[in-house]
Amino acid sequence: MSVQPLLATTVPAPAGDLAFVLTPEDGVVRVAGFSPVADVASRLPEALATRGVRTVPPGEVADHPALAGVVAAVERYCAGDHAALDEVPVAQPGGPFFQRAWAAMRAIPAGSTATYTEIAATAGSPLAVRAAGSACARNLLAPFVPCHRVLRTGGLLGGYYFGLDVKRALLSHEGAPEVAGVVEVPTPAGVRAPVRSGAAVRA
Repeated sequence: MSVQPLLATTVPAPAGDLAFVLTPEDGVVRVAGFSPVADVASRLPEALATRGVRTVPPGEVADHPALAGVVAAVERYCAGDHAALDEVPVAQPGGPFFQRAWAAMRAIPAGSTATYTEIAATAGSPLAVRAAGSACARNLLAPFVPCHRVLRTGGLLGGYYFGLDVKRALLSHEGAPEVAGVVEVPTPAGVRAPVRSGAAVRA
């Protein structure tokens, strides 16, 4: 296993600055979100967090081809190519149901939405609606795994780790139909992890 520090950068996006962290040896995005790099990196799995994270300024991104490729995809998404994020390689830990649920989320086309019930069914467990909600809440890879496209039955927004304003902005950018409500589902306790000392972020 590589001991190189992970690489991180931030890209302006319609819902706010998007930070992401990837493993440089394979270009796989391991965590992402609409928060500062340090906060996003705090959600890394422990095995990766111990490698540390190096933040790459925008002017140096071109020196790191794997990082540059993801930045280019995000920029295309921001410019209107809403399928651009589909090609970005991602990985996150989780059991078989969570992996199937996250795959189902990636299969929702931009501009469309699905319900937690539909995600549960697509993931092979139609009765596991609450677990589908947990898969959204514990998703480390927003918006590459687009849990913002998952709504409650009836079109209510449900919840979103980075807040409903971000969820609305993403859906609006993608041209999704107006949602019916603004009900927020509390994030399950324990999902927001504190910054680990092993995930030190270096400029």
